[in-house]
Amino acid sequence: MSVSFRILKSLGLVYVRYEGEARTADTLSAFGTYATHPDFRPGQKQFVDLSALTGWDDDYLSLMKAQAKKAEAFTGNNAQTLIVYYAPNPIGQKLAQLAMHSWEPFPAVVPIIQDNESQALSILGLPFENLQAMLTRAAE
Repeated sequence: MSVSFRILKSLGLVYVRYEGEARTADTLSAFGTYATHPDFRPGQKQFVDLSALTGWDDDYLSLMKAQAKKAEAFTGNNAQTLIVYYAPNPIGQKLAQLAMHSWEPFPAVVPIIQDNESQALSILGLPFENLQAMLTRAAE
């Protein structure tokens, strides 16, 4: 599967990682698992790591449908969701831009793109210099 997630409950964060080629079907499958997870909460901050992305299925219509489905879950109970896309390379940047545009109809979802790891973590209010430190701390 091209996408995985971890709910870092102690940090109030969901860490999403894409590797290889992103497929909308994989995204929807992972999101379905996340949305039914006992630790899922509307409004959880999201860190979407696109640093290992090499491509995507380029299905813009399916992407829009997937984002609408996510928005339903993200904005439950009038929650606002902050999503930071960590996209340090051109492929990640392009997909993050598409995702940004797909969130436009949903003002309760606040997406931000960053190409700097420590700045992306800082935007989320996390006091870590890098992802490795965050993931190590969350595992303790």
